[in-house]
Amino acid sequence: MPPAAPAKPAPAFDLKSTAWTLTVVRLHNADAEAVGRELDLRFADSPGLFEDEPVVIDLSLLRAAGGLPDMPVLLHHLRRHGMRPLAAQGGSEAQMAATRAAGLAATMEPEAWRDTQPLVSGEAPASAATAASSTAPAGPTPIEPAEAEALTPFVPPTIGAAPTLVIDKPLRSGQRVYARGGDLVVLSAVSFGAEVIADGHIHVYAPLRGRAIAGARGDTSARIFSTCLEPQLVSIAGIYRTTETPLAANVAGRAAQVRLEGESLLVEPLGG
Repeated sequence: MPPAAPAKPAPAFDLKSTAWTLTVVRLHNADAEAVGRELDLRFADSPGLFEDEPVVIDLSLLRAAGGLPDMPVLLHHLRRHGMRPLAAQGGSEAQMAATRAAGLAATMEPEAWRDTQPLVSGEAPASAATAASSTAPAGPTPIEPAEAEALTPFVPPTIGAAPTLVIDKPLRSGQRVYARGGDLVVLSAVSFGAEVIADGHIHVYAPLRGRAIAGARGDTSARIFSTCLEPQLVSIAGIYRTTETPLAANVAGRAAQVRLEGESLLVEPLGG
């Protein structure tokens, strides 16, 4: 009787493709010190908002002019605000070479990546910039003025393909939940520093104190609902609002909804 074959050792690792959400810092000029000053002004009232947040630096607006910020200075200012720059996109060949020299990965812009990917079952394609955040969607959330538009267009998911995701436990700081292709319902508190993301609507039947990102793939009809609205950040289809802009007294800490009208976020009380 031949000897038994030796057992194959268990693999030490495997490789999987996944989709993550990333914040994009889109530069409007090449002055790294000016970026640092604006970061200080914009987020003075919300320290820690982007703590340990992976980000991509978007150079697309600088590509034609050929300018390049002092990368060590720029990275220093982003890291001062808790961001973790991982990659750059949208620059010229020379600009991208400079960002690689600074230790960043080079990635395609979502639009360029999207052109290379087929649509499957009506699902919106993942963004190439989605290589470094947790269970979250394609299409980054830009840090730029409210007139920004979503980087990835909305494609309605196949009916029945993604049921509503229901979370019945509190979400603590650092936790992130993503409802891919559908709505998200949270029955407990979303703490400061936690993040809830959905391609559709977000319902939080408890205090919402963290970040809520609805319409993550560009659905401008998505809304955010909470019985106690106290968020760090709310965003719909890439348009965001932070605690830098205080909520009105009739919605702060109360039952309210957030919806998008044109390119402005409206926060309104629920129940009349």
